[in-house]
Amino acid sequence: MTATAGSRLRALASRPAGWSLGQRLLAAALGLVVVILPLAGLGLAYNFRESVTASFDQRLSSLLQVVLADLDYDPAEQRLQVSHSLGDARFQRVFSGWYWQITDRQGTSLVSRSLWDQRLPVSMADGISVRNISGPRGEPLRVIERDVHLPGHPQRLHVSVAASREELDAEVARFEWLLGLSLLTLGGLLIGGLALQIRWGLAPLRRLHADLERVESGAGERLDTRLPGELSELAEAMNEVLERDRGLIERGRSAAGNLAHALKTPVSVLKTVADRLPEAQRRQVRDELGRIDEAVRHHLARASAAGGSTLTGRVRIGEAIAPVVDGLARLAGRRGIALERELDPELTVRMDPQDLQELVGNLLDNAMRWAERRVRLRVHAEDDGVCLLIEDDGPGMSAAQREAALARGARLDEHRSGSGLGLAIVEDLMTLYGGSLNLETAALGGLAARVRLPGATPASPRHR
Repeated sequence: MTATAGSRLRALASRPAGWSLGQRLLAAALGLVVVILPLAGLGLAYNFRESVTASFDQRLSSLLQVVLADLDYDPAEQRLQVSHSLGDARFQRVFSGWYWQITDRQGTSLVSRSLWDQRLPVSMADGISVRNISGPRGEPLRVIERDVHLPGHPQRLHVSVAASREELDAEVARFEWLLGLSLLTLGGLLIGGLALQIRWGLAPLRRLHADLERVESGAGERLDTRLPGELSELAEAMNEVLERDRGLIERGRSAAGNLAHALKTPVSVLKTVADRLPEAQRRQVRDELGRIDEAVRHHLARASAAGGSTLTGRVRIGEAIAPVVDGLARLAGRRGIALERELDPELTVRMDPQDLQELVGNLLDNAMRWAERRVRLRVHAEDDGVCLLIEDDGPGMSAAQREAALARGARLDEHRSGSGLGLAIVEDLMTLYGGSLNLETAALGGLAARVRLPGATPASPRHR
């Protein structure tokens, strides 16, 4: 089987690099808010400033019309005069910021009392002109001016009315401050609302992810399909994949068992035939039959473990290995070897019971072949999982021998029975379940095989 449900689930449930989908959506929404709200604020502020300025200019235009209406020329005295005070005391208060001024081409001026001895700059533009200038004290002014022909007056007159822009600027500044505060509040509310919307919208995906983890941990067999339409169809498709893979795994294991039974009889017949051969040929034939038997066991073990641990629940280690350990203990007793056991009956591991039995059986069988009097099995918990330690009091191995022993099919002593595939089978199981196998010097004096099985979800073999 080239692709199992385990590898598919690991690919789906693993966290991808980079931002999550929710973070991407929130970042996109934040980008839109950051771009759109300032642009809207600038547009509103510009329109408000233009509107307030137009209203202010309209007021200045009305004052200009009042000045023109009150302007009079006395031909007898050849003197200009303004008959009223324009109805605003600010034109009478010195440097109040509100001024009017009338000039002719000779520079003769008639000004409001508020200007005192100062004069406003005169524009030579034709028609009505509105512009910003600096006043006698450097204050910002808005001035409206135009040329007029007064009956009886020989020259063209230039009339100007100016008012302080401080009130206008203060009103615009206050509006802009309130607008900015309102937009910031609106932006915060929009981001909060979008975050809640994204979280609510992605809730079915989080449920699907939780279901994947539950199936991966062995706590469930199917994904919940009570999801929105698109995700419900996806969950149904994934459930079909899970069912198909389970069927393939079961058929593979069944085929492996049938193959074992099919090969058992021919191997037994060949062993019987070999007993009739001369001693030298009999030993050679029986050794080769032993190699065939070990090779079949190896590949059957791999086939039975092909599903990996993704679809496997947690099992109690003591209960799972009890049949194998009890059987090997009786065999060890007949050989005069004491098999000692130290394990916590409550320890669990995510591993198929058959694979766990294959693992412990191979290591114990290897230890019993080399032991003199004692073999010890210890199982204890570690921070990152479970440790199985199998020791013997045999001759042990050097560092080079321990490295060579992990090579597939390696034999350290050609006079001992076995094909040397036991440790290779254990290494294959470790690769499948994300564990590790180390060979060390035992406290009993011989060889120690230390197996570490992860307590969490095992890594995919390609990541090791």
